[in-house]
Amino acid sequence: MDDRTIRAALQRHWDASDASDLEVEHEIYRKDAVLDYPQSAERIHGRHNIQESRTVQPNKKRFTVRRMIGSGDLWVTEFVLAYDGVPSYTVSIMEFREGMVTHETQYFADPFDPAPSRAHLVERVAAPS
Repeated sequence: MDDRTIRAALQRHWDASDASDLEVEHEIYRKDAVLDYPQSAERIHGRHNIQESRTVQPNKKRFTVRRMIGSGDLWVTEFVLAYDGVPSYTVSIMEFREGMVTHETQYFADPFDPAPSRAHLVERVAAPS
């Protein structure tokens, strides 16, 4: 697969994620895919289990993609994942094999106030929705 095709597949995946279309959302994963959540020390094996873990998630989720970058078999998506309207700044690292995701790692970060020690160095920007 070329980069344009993978980018389109990623866009379809994130659009389906935002629309809660669980079937389309998980088409991108190989049957034997692995999903890691390092912050909670969880690893999920298999597309079916990845999908089920998201099916049982009780919160209303919204996805706002900020950017997707990558080439070949390694792609990174930076997005805001809002659970019931509360934003979490998220990075997804996806490794592809034969055009499908074989391994994904997701990192989450909550918003925080800037440190006063660097206030004179920064420009405050609107938080992404």
